[in-house]
Amino acid sequence: MTTATSGAGGSNPFSALVNGSASSSSSSSSSSQVTTAYNTFITLLTSQLQHQDPLNPTNTDTFTQELIQLSGVEQQLTTNSTLSSMNTYLSTITQANGLGYVGKTITASGSTAPLQNGSANWDYTLNSTAKDVTLTVKDSSGNTVFSTTGNTSSGQHTFTWNGTTTGGSTQTSGDFTLNVAATDSSGNAVTTTTSMTGQVTGVDTSTGSTQLQVGDIEVPIANVTSIN
Repeated sequence: MTTATSGAGGSNPFSALVNGSASSSSSSSSSSQVTTAYNTFITLLTSQLQHQDPLNPTNTDTFTQELIQLSGVEQQLTTNSTLSSMNTYLSTITQANGLGYVGKTITASGSTAPLQNGSANWDYTLNSTAKDVTLTVKDSSGNTVFSTTGNTSSGQHTFTWNGTTTGGSTQTSGDFTLNVAATDSSGNAVTTTTSMTGQVTGVDTSTGSTQLQVGDIEVPIANVTSIN
């Protein structure tokens, strides 16, 4: 057997092994590669200590430091793997929670609502009393299909559109957007917020986040403000 010898002042043959493993881990190498390097490091270290020159013993301080470094890399990869598993688990829980919304009627922030079961429904809120409020319904192409006046008192109000257009035709499906324009007695704009109401028909998690499908509209689960 070839005897490995290294004195206190000699070069360390394990530096490339440790540094290489740390570099690989930073470039998303697998934990198995680091584990293999770790085991190889232990084997080489043990062999060198067994066959060291008694008259020129190996300085183990550097070995110990590099052993700690390599162990730290392995622990980091283990932590990353654990966090990845936790993320997968949380995504599964979120998806399961999303399924609980199917068939329920929700209210969520947003101005676009589907025409379901003969109507499209919104809530709109005026931050202060208005003199004039105009409610405009537009189709998915941005065309105005219906317009009417709205409630002028401050607070929350409900608006339901039955699909009948200004021209007298009837819409039976589609996604429609409500625009609320309000002004006070001085002609200044009144701040408004709008939310939509609809029945959840499905759940989509393909993008990595849970989206509730309300007709053809996708609503982030975080936007839901109430369930009816």
